[in-house]
Amino acid sequence: MKKIVIVRLSAIGDIVNTTIVLQFIKKSYPDANIDWVCEKSFLSILKNHPLINKVIEVDLKSLKKTKSIRGLIDQIKILKNQDNYDYIIDMQGLLKSAIVARLLGKNVYGFDKNSIREAIASKLYKHKTSIAYQENIIIRNITLINDALNLNIDSDQIKTKKPTLPSGKKPTFLSDSKNVILIIGASWSSKIYPIEKIIDVCNNIKLNFYVPYSNDEELEKARLLKKSCINVKILPKMSLVELSNTIAHCDLVIGNDTGPTHMAWAHNVASITIFGPTNERMIFKTSKNIAINSNSKVDIMAIDKNDFTIQDIDPKLIYTQAKQLLGV
Repeated sequence: MKKIVIVRLSAIGDIVNTTIVLQFIKKSYPDANIDWVCEKSFLSILKNHPLINKVIEVDLKSLKKTKSIRGLIDQIKILKNQDNYDYIIDMQGLLKSAIVARLLGKNVYGFDKNSIREAIASKLYKHKTSIAYQENIIIRNITLINDALNLNIDSDQIKTKKPTLPSGKKPTFLSDSKNVILIIGASWSSKIYPIEKIIDVCNNIKLNFYVPYSNDEELEKARLLKKSCINVKILPKMSLVELSNTIAHCDLVIGNDTGPTHMAWAHNVASITIFGPTNERMIFKTSKNIAINSNSKVDIMAIDKNDFTIQDIDPKLIYTQAKQLLGV
């Protein structure tokens, strides 16, 4: 039995986009034991995944804030006391993830110095994969897994993947007709499409729109959207798992370049991802998972967080594509 551990600490979108490797590992190695190391704040999305044996929690974000020596020592002990893994695969390619991987054992796989943002991380890997950092994130993940585990996964297999996240029963608050999720938040303000233009999108599609929120600012925007559009409902405060399950049962997700939007692709649900300072490197485009980009010339190696060109995207581009995807 192969003992494999994946190191992908954060963030939610990157974790979601990495879960695709699980089904391909299990297909080739049905008896493989797969563990995963991630940050405490993202534990829930992986904890009950049927293809993961154990999720190992780290809390490096708290350690960075508290600078606790005792906390650091305890964290190191937890990592060093894990199983003896045959394969340790750092999917993240940062110095912190490389250190975590190396604490788990010596047989570490990762990207070479020319393929990651923090080149120093590659010094901690025993085996190194070369692929341009600018390459699509899904292709990068698959390439690393192919090299590490001697697989031969190609684009056609990615296109016909099974959902990469588990789901449960359809939430009772969803209607029996077509339902659309709107993801209105993001980690940076320059990644957020203006609420005034989202109102235009909603008013041009006569379907049910559901808006989740994660903080007070998003809730205020959601209330403005509901006030302006009779077909908008605000979802109750949800956990990541609850949101993921809701997305699994919807017909379309429209959103910014952020984790919940990427959940749509994970669940094989149609999606429109709106890009400004980032680009479609973050999604695997299909006939039903599309990107709408601003006119920005994005340098993925030096992302400009002050690039607000997303605000210039015509909402007609979004609702026209949405209607096509929904068949309305």
